[in-house]
Amino acid sequence: MQEELLIKAMIEYNKHDPKRIQHLIKVHSLAKTIGILENIDKKDLFILETAAILHDIGIKVSEEKYGKCSGKLQEKEGPKEAEKMLEKFGYDREVIDRVCYLIGNHHTYDNIDGIDYQILVEADFLVNIYEDNLKKESIENIKNKIFKTKTGINFIENMY
Repeated sequence: MQEELLIKAMIEYNKHDPKRIQHLIKVHSLAKTIGILENIDKKDLFILETAAILHDIGIKVSEEKYGKCSGKLQEKEGPKEAEKMLEKFGYDREVIDRVCYLIGNHHTYDNIDGIDYQILVEADFLVNIYEDNLKKESIENIKNKIFKTKTGINFIENMY
């Protein structure tokens, strides 16, 4: 039930921005599916789902502050926004800290530490590839450099 309330809160947070809302729902769905099929433990799955729902929370603040929302700006602004929302919902400090770490690094691919981080990155790429209409060569490069889970590799190969 906690994930559903968080999704509802993010829909309200991104009010009148259906593209952003659709994106978070797709990333969450893929992250949850990959996590379950990769048999990650319940704690990691909970953190993964929470991070997937909130992963782009820094976009709105970045656009307001800087007039743009690059990946690095999202990583800079997202954790503070996520922390406020997670505290409001009464999440444990350990969960808040890990989720904020994931949000603060989800566009950084050179030091992925943890299955939750790996799956979040893969799920976000699976959605971004489609939304950004990437070319076959770029997709192959992303698959070879980024994807590590059997399920994520299976999804990228079958989707694209």
